[in-house]
Amino acid sequence: MIVTTPHKPTPDLIAYANRISEELGGRYVPRKQDSLTLLRQRYNDDQLLVADDQGLRYYEDSDTPLYFHPSMAYVRVKRLRKGERDPLIDVSGCEPGDAVVDCTAGLGSDSIVFSYAVGAAGHVTALESQGILSTVVREGLQTYQTNHLDVNEAFRRITLQNIDHKSWLSSQPDKSVDIIYFDPMFRQPLHDSSSMQPLRGLANREPLDKESVEHAIRVARKSVVLKEHRDSSEFDRLGFERKHVNKIAYGVIIPT
Repeated sequence: MIVTTPHKPTPDLIAYANRISEELGGRYVPRKQDSLTLLRQRYNDDQLLVADDQGLRYYEDSDTPLYFHPSMAYVRVKRLRKGERDPLIDVSGCEPGDAVVDCTAGLGSDSIVFSYAVGAAGHVTALESQGILSTVVREGLQTYQTNHLDVNEAFRRITLQNIDHKSWLSSQPDKSVDIIYFDPMFRQPLHDSSSMQPLRGLANREPLDKESVEHAIRVARKSVVLKEHRDSSEFDRLGFERKHVNKIAYGVIIPT
C-alpha cells in the first residue's frame, strides 16, 4: 500500500503520513507533483492512502475514496438534540452513562449515535477487524468537525480498536458493559452504491456466529442488539427477538 500526502505538505503532515504508513505496513512515497494515478502506475500498487489535514482518504481499484464522514449519523444525532427518538437507542434501552460496545464499527455511524446518547458519563468502544478501515475511521473521529461542540465531543469519546469482536468479547468479564451491538448489515447492502464500493472491498464478510452471540449475552448487562435486513433469517438462527421493523429490523436479546 502506498501512503502519500497532498501536494506541498507541511512537515507535520509528512510526519503524520509516515506514522500512518508504519502503522499499516505501507510504503510512504513523497507526492511531489505526481498525480495519484501516476503513483499507482509507478509502484504497481492499487492500494493508496492519502493523508491530509482533513483525515485519511483510501483508494483501491477506484477513483472514489473511502473516507470518514458522519453522514446519516449526524442527521440522527441532530434529531436527538431536538428531543426526537431514535429506534436503535429505544430498542437497546440505551441511557446516559451506559457503556456500549459496537462490535462491527464499519464507518462508525451507529457508534456516533450511541456516543451522543450515553453522554459524557458514558462510553462507546467500537471494534473493527479490518486495519485500514479501522485507521481511517479512528483518525476521522478524532479530527472531524461539525458546527456542534457536543457532537464533536461525542466523536472524540469513541474508542476504536482494531480487533475482531469474538477475540474481544471472549476476553471480557461477565456483565462488564451495558449494551453490545452487532451490525453486519453493510456486508449485504440494501442498495448498490458506487460510493460504498471502497467499504465493501474492505469489509469482513464473515457471518455473525453463535459463539460471539453467547459471549455477548454473558458480557452485557442490559441488551444485545442485532441490526439486519427486515426479512433476514439471522434473527431466528441466532436467537434474537425482532423489535423495530421497517426496511431494516433490530433483534434484541435481554441477558438474564
